[in-house]
Amino acid sequence: MVQAYILIQTEVGKASTVADTISKIPGVIQAEDVTGPYDVIVRAQSETVDDLGRMVVAKVQQVDGITRTLTCPVVHL
Repeated sequence: MVQAYILIQTEVGKASTVADTISKIPGVIQAEDVTGPYDVIVRAQSETVDDLGRMVVAKVQQVDGITRTLTCPVVHL
């Protein structure tokens, strides 16, 4: 299982709507609107890194109101 944090910047005033929409995507564990340089932080999981990439590109980035994403895979050192 691969997990990652997805840091998201949104259009002004869209953070809550984006977080709510993303929270319904299969594989998303949690989606929170936050303050700071990013507007939404998502924790997601998938079976493989490739599946994670497909989720981000095909589902997360297609949500209306998103301007930029940064995906940070979780590593266990």
